[in-house]
Amino acid sequence: MRERRTPLDETDIALLDAVQRDGQATAQQLGDRLHLSASQAGRRRQRLEEAQVIQGYSARLDPEKLGLDVQAFVQVQLARHGAEEGTGFSRLLRLRPEIVSAWTMTGEADYLLRVYCPDLPALNTLIHEVLLAHPVVARVHSQIVMDQPKPDAPLPIG
Repeated sequence: MRERRTPLDETDIALLDAVQRDGQATAQQLGDRLHLSASQAGRRRQRLEEAQVIQGYSARLDPEKLGLDVQAFVQVQLARHGAEEGTGFSRLLRLRPEIVSAWTMTGEADYLLRVYCPDLPALNTLIHEVLLAHPVVARVHSQIVMDQPKPDAPLPIG
């Protein structure tokens, strides 16, 4: 079983903050920010990667420049909750590239999906021809994002 919490000191926390803000920072740049040598900063980062505190690095892309002009959150309520139904719906989530993240939820909705589509007709197709057409889906409720006054931020650590 994976340990839930990894012990972190102040330097680990500062390093994690730095790599969340700039995942391409070199060991030298991290060392300069943390007042460590490049090798010390590199070893700390490697230890946090091996402990899976740092799970990977990615680029943040501008959806509008990629033609993805509609962002929505879609709540999905399932009609049945058996293992087979969950597996089938999970497969659909993995196969649809416009569904960029999904969470299982408490309350009325079983899933909350974050989706990006090029336009409203594409969102309509996703909702009506994909989600509502799935045999286990009972209800879908969507909310279109008008603006994002606070962008996705680094995790609060420390």
